[in-house]
Amino acid sequence: MFHTFLIKYAEIGLKGKNRYVFEDALVSHIHHSLKRLDGKFTVTKEAGRIYATAAEEFDYDEVIDALKKGFGIAAICPMVQLEDNGYDDLKAKIVEYVDKAYPDKHFTFKVNTRRANKQYPHTSEEVNRDLGEVILDAFPETKVDVHNPDVLLNVELRAKRINVYSLVIPGPGGMPVGTNGKAMLLLSGGIDSPVAGYMIAKRGVTIDATYFHAPPYTSERAKQKVVDLAKIISKYTGPINLHVVNFTDIQLYIYEQCPHEELTIIMRRYMMKIAEEIARKNDALALITGESIGQVASQTVQSLAATNEVCTMPVFRPLIGFDKQEIIDISEKIGTFETSIQPYEDCCTIFVAKHPVIKPNLNMIHKSEQNLKEKIDEMVQTALDTAEVVWCD
Repeated sequence: MFHTFLIKYAEIGLKGKNRYVFEDALVSHIHHSLKRLDGKFTVTKEAGRIYATAAEEFDYDEVIDALKKGFGIAAICPMVQLEDNGYDDLKAKIVEYVDKAYPDKHFTFKVNTRRANKQYPHTSEEVNRDLGEVILDAFPETKVDVHNPDVLLNVELRAKRINVYSLVIPGPGGMPVGTNGKAMLLLSGGIDSPVAGYMIAKRGVTIDATYFHAPPYTSERAKQKVVDLAKIISKYTGPINLHVVNFTDIQLYIYEQCPHEELTIIMRRYMMKIAEEIARKNDALALITGESIGQVASQTVQSLAATNEVCTMPVFRPLIGFDKQEIIDISEKIGTFETSIQPYEDCCTIFVAKHPVIKPNLNMIHKSEQNLKEKIDEMVQTALDTAEVVWCD
């Protein structure tokens, strides 16, 4: 029955003269999402409307699922587009639409006409009344309720065609990816970091990711888990370049040279340095982490301050005030939770001190890092030079 989808946006509509930039980005993202599916689709924008139209048979549920992952989309409306063949033809087509869309006719309804074509020979009020009348005549079980109807039948009278829709499926909202710069996500394989990437991408930021791999202490299965997570969130964010950094030698060197209670903080400081350098080389302007205040020893305010000190870029921490359960709820919603809890070690969970420092003193951290100065710069450069890039889409 439905071959066209009306895509509604919200926040984009508040933009000024550059609104077309956001609309074009949304059209591009929708086109990319639908390209993965069976069937051919055209995506067009016309007078403040975006349409996705199927040129051949397609899976309705797959299309809705793909569109529900498109940031910038406020609502998805499966619709019927009619040629304007006169008023009587419109009445007949409306009855046909209601008959096909609603097998059970025991519902209340309201007709809501938008007369975008000001040359149309009938006013909105007349169309509302006349279409309501033919529906009631055709299906006596239905009733009109103008205040709280079960079905709101929208009729848009446009210059070239008439749009009819009544289903409104909520989209994810946000801004189209690619309209607000680029950032580098530190992706660990846990629950938090994929959610952090999702939330920043929702504000229109293009995402790349860095993963710190520590073979043989972390397995190839652990690496594949992170690749799988990147592929899951790429359904929302678009393609992700995942930079896999071999961190083993640096971790072992820190373990040998620094106090064990400071291991986690010092390792995280070098992770941030390396991620920032990769970000800079790839034109990213910020880092993203999944940190939340007080969740673990390395995420106290003092620890975050110590980690942050090595960064010159902004560090986005969208989960900073979230409880763990709130983060889990989002991860379940976006489909990353089951992958995140697979029991493979990541480099943050090996070489963990029994009693890690929770209020690190920066002067003490600086002093401990002096023990690394003989080799650490060379090791960091080697890690950067040997990083592997995995395309996740």
